[in-house]
Amino acid sequence: MSSTRNTAGLPPAEIDTFPKLLEYQRRTRPQRPAIREKDFGIWQTYSWGRVAEEIRDLAAGLFSLGVQRGDKVAIVGDNRPRLYWTMTAVQAIGAVPVPLYQDSVAEEMTYVLEHAEARFAVVEDQEQVDKLMEVMERCPRLEQIVYDESRGMRHYTQSFLHHFDAVQSEGRDYNKIHPDFYDEEIAKAKGDDPAIILYTSGTTGKPKGVILSFDNVIKTAANGVKLEQLTADEETMAYLPMAWVGDHIFSYGQSYVAGFCVACPESSATVMQDLRELGPTYFFAPPRIFENILTTVMIRMEDASWIKRRVFHYFMDLARRCGTRILDRKPVSASDRLLYVLGNLLVYGPLKNTLGFTRIRLAYTAGEAIGPDIFDFYRSIGVNLKQLYGSTEASVFIAIQPDGEIEADTVGKPAIDVEIKIADNGEVMFRSPGVFVEYFKNPEATAETKTPDGWVHTGDAGFFDDNGHLKIIDRAKDVGRLNDGGLFAPKYVENKLKFFPDIKEAVAFGHERDFCAALINIDLVAVGSWAERNNVAYGSYQELAAHPQVIETIKGHIEQVNRDLAADPRLASSQIRRFLVLHKELDADDGELTRTRKVRRSFIAERYLPLIDALYSGVDHAYIETEVTFEDGRKGMIKADLQIVDVETAPTAPAMKKAS
Repeated sequence: MSSTRNTAGLPPAEIDTFPKLLEYQRRTRPQRPAIREKDFGIWQTYSWGRVAEEIRDLAAGLFSLGVQRGDKVAIVGDNRPRLYWTMTAVQAIGAVPVPLYQDSVAEEMTYVLEHAEARFAVVEDQEQVDKLMEVMERCPRLEQIVYDESRGMRHYTQSFLHHFDAVQSEGRDYNKIHPDFYDEEIAKAKGDDPAIILYTSGTTGKPKGVILSFDNVIKTAANGVKLEQLTADEETMAYLPMAWVGDHIFSYGQSYVAGFCVACPESSATVMQDLRELGPTYFFAPPRIFENILTTVMIRMEDASWIKRRVFHYFMDLARRCGTRILDRKPVSASDRLLYVLGNLLVYGPLKNTLGFTRIRLAYTAGEAIGPDIFDFYRSIGVNLKQLYGSTEASVFIAIQPDGEIEADTVGKPAIDVEIKIADNGEVMFRSPGVFVEYFKNPEATAETKTPDGWVHTGDAGFFDDNGHLKIIDRAKDVGRLNDGGLFAPKYVENKLKFFPDIKEAVAFGHERDFCAALINIDLVAVGSWAERNNVAYGSYQELAAHPQVIETIKGHIEQVNRDLAADPRLASSQIRRFLVLHKELDADDGELTRTRKVRRSFIAERYLPLIDALYSGVDHAYIETEVTFEDGRKGMIKADLQIVDVETAPTAPAMKKAS
């Protein structure tokens, strides 16, 4: 297999911007696939040569529209080739792309558009046009909007609206008159120029605009390509938000550096089906995606015949025993190896094929900690899943797990050219070529985050283990102490809870309190499947979440987590003593989660303060009224009287007490 892989080296160092990289790929592999898009059920493929032509015309068209060097251009929509082309075209004429989360409500868009001083926007469809038109009065700098899909736009006659095709047509005409325009423009840029502004998810407040230079992104992407020996033969899927740094590195940066092909799914609803058709070799997903996939698998197995369930569980027990050792090329008995081959024929192979994971050579997960059992599940069936630790301010890569040194509770060793140190207060700090330039229009925050000699505060608490692997405990500001002095690491506890398919989200509390308590969100898909199998009728999420059997099941999961915590001398004090199941799902539209589905802990603590107080007051029920935002934007109220449940804690061994 290795003999057929394209092993072309990295582009020369002097090719230091993405428009220059595009020209390099056009010259070296003009006919090779650069990007695919599934449209009306058919995969459309564009070569590097075709992509270069499209971007050349688009760049000139945007210039004709009035985009000037230094302007900010907002990009909003699902993963689409034309939106990725826009990013390069904008960079080619010296402007700076600013991608926005496509599911942001108009109010969230207003802040980013105004703060970024965006004069132009290129969007996917009517939905995004409508949102921008709604906020244009509050964003006086926004002058022109270019849209891709014309469906629903027939009666939009505003002069500031332009179809993508018309802009490209204008660009073609301009290039005929000025044939040297594009080449002269891309020659003006250099590696330390701003390449993009990516806004943080705003977990603790207003999002900050992170300015990354071409050097930041390209050097970091190239180091990742070098570390994992990625080549132009890779195929990956672009389905995560374009506004997220992970997508920018994996679907844009590394693709341009290595020359591999990126595929855009037909829609967010068809990602899993499109993934099966595509069969990528290189895949990235946050833990939530891997958790959802595993939940789907377990639900399907519960619906299978008893023979299939027996076969599945037998071979999964075998995989847990020796699968990861086989993947890491460690010694395994001959009998287990033979049984594993049989398991691959009967279970692992068909399962990977169903998921679209058959061809995966490398898979990453990052964004937050993944449950060790979930992590081990994928590795045990032969998926080379590795944990990555990074941030927007690092252009992603800070630490990564080396091949053969994969542990579920670490994030690996420093990536290429990355230095990591642990500050006196336990905070992880790093320095690398990917360190961001600055926060846009926020010198105070820049100075707080980045030291004069280039070290960046991550805000995470961690330490190096005896093997030199980095372990992340929690956000440094979230690590606290119980009133008895015991360590309280909420994220660690929450991640253990979210391993269970029935639990979608959890928020733990305990700092400066007598014990740890938790708010729980059930997973409607998993619990709904259980209800269907057991003929349990329910009319809403709220009704199902309050069902006595559901609450008893969640209690059992929490007791298991307590037993696991009791075995860890540092975290035994974080066992959960009381919990309640929330009456609604935590939602980004309600401000409870960021657009990357990270919990906004302080907001939840304020919003649900009556429930939290009840958890610590000894009562067995708590009443609450909560405002919610419906899909159509309307507001409403949900009222509930929630049951508060006491949980048994597990005994801590005497030796562990002494150690703590």
